[in-house]
Order: sequence, then structure tokens, then C-alpha cells
Amino acid sequence: MTAMLKFQNIVCPVDFSEFSTRATDYAYSLAKHYSAKLYFEHVVQPLTAAYPYYAFPDAVNQIYWNLGADAEERLHEMTKAYFWNGTQPMFSVERGLVPETILNFASQQKADLIVMGTHGRQGLDRLTMGSVTEKVLRKAHCPVLAVRKPGHDFVAPADKNEPVHLKRIIYATDFSDHALRALDYALSLAMEYNSELTLLHVLDEVPEATELQTATASIIHQLESPIPQDAGNWCKVKPVVRLGKPYQEIIQLALETQADLIVLGVRGRNAVDLALFGSTTHRVLQLGSTPVLAVHV
Repeated sequence: MTAMLKFQNIVCPVDFSEFSTRATDYAYSLAKHYSAKLYFEHVVQPLTAAYPYYAFPDAVNQIYWNLGADAEERLHEMTKAYFWNGTQPMFSVERGLVPETILNFASQQKADLIVMGTHGRQGLDRLTMGSVTEKVLRKAHCPVLAVRKPGHDFVAPADKNEPVHLKRIIYATDFSDHALRALDYALSLAMEYNSELTLLHVLDEVPEATELQTATASIIHQLESPIPQDAGNWCKVKPVVRLGKPYQEIIQLALETQADLIVLGVRGRNAVDLALFGSTTHRVLQLGSTPVLAVHV
């Protein structure tokens, strides 16, 4: 196995909704576990779309300034609750379009993980194409952990001061290159937390009954072949083959096994990949309740 992956710089965007507050608990707990640097970020959007800037430029500028100052004060108060070993998270108020500003900030901080809630201030009742989280997931150059509220949690609220309880991980793969990259993270997390790791492949085209047994055996071999021989010493690996629509089977298996995390490889930085992103990964995020770690190639 390659060297175990460690998170060193974690960025967590905050909009002060209950959904982003849950994400801060995840970011804090993971940063504490890995002794990583943690950055809370709030983005103040331009107001020109909502306010008649050219008619009242001074008033709009003052509102824009006040929003930033208020956010900075709230972030300062919020970070007081997040201490470990005398270390306090850093925070920053940025200005600009939200998805692009989050991505730029993450790049500046050399983030190796972004933690986000899938519901924010805009009143969306689920993750939708065009939302902030979806855009960040599609374009980020590092893994993105997307969490929902309410949902299945493997992290307790920060004030409980409990360790991360990551006991059951599902790694879903279609055997593409980007899916294999995600396997590195699934294995590293399973090793770090001594988790049960389920390797899942979904057949969306059902073979003939006479071919099903042979196809299943071949897929199980493909699932197991990249797993280190010593994996049994630090986690329990279980290959699973299911029939149906991939996103439905991923969500259903997560519910059946009470999985703590789903790990998926994603593409999505160009026009062609946008359509691919809109299928399995997007629907698992939209319809499921289990936290998802989306890993880019």
C-alpha cells in the first residue's frame, strides 16, 4: 500500500446556517484527529444584483462593508469554541462570488480537504445543480466532504469532545481511473480508524442468468485485486456486487449497513464531465443522508 494519506490543511466554508454549523463540527473533529490546520471561511457576495448600486453607491458600499465586519465578528466568536491542544482555528472573510471564492481560498491555503454542508442560506431543501456545494464539488482540486443535516453522522457536536466514529465505509467504484484514486482515500481512512470497508460495484445492465455467476466472480476479483494483502490486519474488507441503478444501490446499501461514509471518485472540470457528474455522484448527494467524500482525479 502507498503511504497513508493525511489531511494537513482543512477548509470549511461557513454561512452561519445550521447546515454549515454541522460541517464545522466535522472539520474540527478531523483537524483535531490529524493535527491539521483548520480554516473557517465566510464569503460576502457582491450586492449589485440585489441593490441599485448606481443609484446609491455609498449606501450599498456601506452595507457591503457592514456584512463583512459582522461576519468577521461572528467567526471570531465561533472559533473560540474550537480549541485543541491550545490551537485555535484560523478564519477569514472573503469577498466575491461564493463558489469561485471558496475554490480560490482553498487553493491559497493548499487545502487537502474541503468540508461543506449541502444546504445553506438560499433556502434549498436539497443539493441541486447550481448550488454552491455542487459547484465546489465539481471543480475542487482536492477531496470534498459533503455532510447533511439531518443525516447519518460519524462526528459528534464539537462541545461533546468525542473522537471520530468512522466504523463503516462504502467505497463505490465503476473501475474507472478516477474511482481508483478514491480507493486510496477509502483505504487510508479504513486504516486510520480500523473501519469496515465495503467495496461496491453496481451492475446497471443485468446479464443473462447463465452469465451472472461468472460476471459476479469476475467483478469480485476486480474489487479485491487492488487491496493490499495485509489489509485484513487493520480493517475488514467486504466485496459486494449489486444489480440496479448505481445511485439507488449505493444509497440503499448505506442505509442497510448504517454506513458512516461513502467514498466516490468524481470527474467534473469540463463540459463533458459535467454530464457525468450529474448522474451517480450528484444523485447520491441529493437523495442520500450519508456523508460523502468526493475525490477528484
